[in-house]
Amino acid sequence: MRGLMQEWPLLVHTFIDHAKIHHGEREIVTRKVEGDIHSTTYSEIYSRSKKFAKALKELGVTKSDVIGTLAWNTHRHLESWYGITGLGAIYHTLNPRLFTEQLDYIINHADNKFIISDISFVEILENIQDKIPNVQGFIFLCEKSDLPDTKLKNVYSYEELINSQDDNFEWVKLEENDACGLCYTSGTTGNPKGVLYSHRSNVLHTLVANSADAMGIKSTDVVMPVVPMFHANAWGLSFSAPMSGCKVVMPGMNMDGESIYELLNDHKVTFTAAVPTVWLMLLQYLEANDLKLPYLERVAIGGSAVPRVMLEKFEKNYDVSVMHAWGMTEMSPLGTIGAFKSGMEELSFDEQMDIKLKQGRASYMVEMKITDDDGNDLPWNGKDFGHLLVRGPFIASKYMKGDGGQILDNQGFFDTGDVATIDELGFMQITDRSKDVIKSGGEWISSIELENIAVGHPDIAEAAVIGIFHPKWDERPLLICVPAEGKDPNKDNVLEYLEDKLAKWWMPDDVVFVDEIPHTATGKIQKLTLREQFADYELPTA
Repeated sequence: MRGLMQEWPLLVHTFIDHAKIHHGEREIVTRKVEGDIHSTTYSEIYSRSKKFAKALKELGVTKSDVIGTLAWNTHRHLESWYGITGLGAIYHTLNPRLFTEQLDYIINHADNKFIISDISFVEILENIQDKIPNVQGFIFLCEKSDLPDTKLKNVYSYEELINSQDDNFEWVKLEENDACGLCYTSGTTGNPKGVLYSHRSNVLHTLVANSADAMGIKSTDVVMPVVPMFHANAWGLSFSAPMSGCKVVMPGMNMDGESIYELLNDHKVTFTAAVPTVWLMLLQYLEANDLKLPYLERVAIGGSAVPRVMLEKFEKNYDVSVMHAWGMTEMSPLGTIGAFKSGMEELSFDEQMDIKLKQGRASYMVEMKITDDDGNDLPWNGKDFGHLLVRGPFIASKYMKGDGGQILDNQGFFDTGDVATIDELGFMQITDRSKDVIKSGGEWISSIELENIAVGHPDIAEAAVIGIFHPKWDERPLLICVPAEGKDPNKDNVLEYLEDKLAKWWMPDDVVFVDEIPHTATGKIQKLTLREQFADYELPTA
């Protein structure tokens, strides 16, 4: 017997429909690429997204066409998404930090029909225009008067397109399993792979991400998505913000500590999210200028592991609750979040920090397991490391155009490429990427844990650990450090600092200092580049 409930498809445009009806007056603030602060409302976002959908239709865009967006977090970028998806087309986020070879590859692979761009990226597009022949035109997120002087062909002003239309437009009738969004993996090895989201997967992910034990955003919140929209939908905030009706503050292109602080303070932001490197810049600015964060209540940190020193500064010095999260582009992206279970609020501060250092427990609709190299399930005891596998309704079943072949095991689990432990209470902790774990004498050493301990040293700004060949142990850890500004650490005092903080056999065999550690386009440490850089390095213990 089937249930007798209404057939109501789960579609992305319903978020902005809801926001317009119930929170139409709520403010969306943007630091525009042009530099000024702009204010609009959900009602205006809704109206302009409908106008944009009409404009795209006049340009020949139809259902399932792919539209690239090369843009920062702004109100224009947000409303363009709703216009694209309401027309039945697919937004495709382009990361400006990718190498040009990767950009033109994914634009061609996805068959972008048009590209929407901020004016700050005109040079990037000019450099690849001849390599992306199927792109029919470029829509710049600006007034006609601000259009760049460019050699690009078929250039449009977003504002001129908007102003040429009214908002009398019915969203295209769609099915919930129709595709609506496309993000590519960062492609640190090989070509990037496309993750194609459906309306249904994005809606389910949003409902889970906004639950009380996850991000829990309310209409009374002021939310600033610092994490870019080209990083897995700004971790879903592009959808969960209008679903909740909260005020939104869009930071645009300025990611320095001063600019982030100004918006946090001026607009009384209560919740924000970004990768650790952004918060490092903010904390340095706060400390240098003796500033506080009187309005900020919670911050979500993901993308890479949170160093304990960062976690403790937010919690102890600024009274901001840190939500440590983990996920992947393939997971829409939320997989786990460090929400406490009953009784944990009674633990000591240090015990709470131990829990918050873990990536957290699985969100509803995410199933996890860890396995050994032979695929055997490992126990949840917080000690055994294993390959982390996941499954659920907003997790990829395959990549765009079948790239990578079969990516699920015979139980439907996706191998994340991470190595992790899961404790008795279900809290997961990433110990490494499977390709980065250091295998020494048959045992595994976590490069991530070593890095997080090392950055607790007051003279170290950033640290990376890689495995170096050793004739007896196969591999041993090399610690690579960037000194803090004005500091001059040496190998001996770094090793002395580490001595009582980790197992003796985990101690790095050597420490080297560099001016800069390379990062991927998504802000993660680029271990592949470091391994190439130190390929001929000989450990003193070898």
